Amino acid sequence: MDSCSLYYSLDLVASSGHVLTVEQRIALQTSLLILKKKYKFQRAMLWGKILGIQENYFIAQGRGESEIKDRKYLYSLDCMEWFLLPLVTESMIEEVSKAVRGHFIGEPSFVYEQIHSHGGGEEAAEGEEVIRVNEEKRLAVTVHLIDEDVSVVPRGAFIRNPLGHVQINRSFEGLSESEARRLENYLHFHERKTGNKKSITDMGEWSPAIDFLDALSDDIPKGSWSLQFECASRVCVLRSLLWPGLTFYHVPMTPQHGYIYIGFGMKNIDLPFKL
Repeated sequence: MDSCSLYYSLDLVASSGHVLTVEQRIALQTSLLILKKKYKFQRAMLWGKILGIQENYFIAQGRGESEIKDRKYLYSLDCMEWFLLPLVTESMIEEVSKAVRGHFIGEPSFVYEQIHSHGGGEEAAEGEEVIRVNEEKRLAVTVHLIDEDVSVVPRGAFIRNPLGHVQINRSFEGLSESEARRLENYLHFHERKTGNKKSITDMGEWSPAIDFLDALSDDIPKGSWSLQFECASRVCVLRSLLWPGLTFYHVPMTPQHGYIYIGFGMKNIDLPFKL
């Protein structure tokens, strides 16, 4: 959610239970503007909040010239003092998947520890591997995975220029109400992972400057998104069942859209068996 429209955006997703106190809203409105200037971001966003046992993590996202490639994440415990999250690597994702269990604690220096055995019997004791990961790394990996899996934008809201930079489409005026009711008009906001699956009959509406992202309608398993119209049918709201807590909103016929995650940072790995 863009810091410039934070108050308005939070009201549109309040039906999902995603609310912040007045003090938190005021603090975020001020601190995100400071972050934007300090780190020279083109845009500063409230990404969301990950709930912990002792404390909660507020997550901010800064975007540069390319909205997808030039992104940094920061976290805060009080909405005022922010710390950069480390850059996520494949090895870090693997370590976190092996070492981490349960809810977030709310302490960045907390260390998770798991012992993995290689082999069996007597060989297991000799081949034991102790994996230690602090919560700050876990936080970085969780935010990265959520953005990769369920970050959403409406079709046409962003364009790719000839230099390959993804930027805001200033001419985007929003989806029509009929378009907003179709899941294929919402796209994952990450680098494309699948090829173009449009049929020849649909290629007439296809544009390489706009259709460079994966559509939510191609997600597997099917049914991992809930699409509803709320606020007297004037706001389209998408909720992820894969990462409970991710909510996207779009006001049809306007460029207003955004998403926020407020949850425990835990993936619903049993979803394919529940659908």
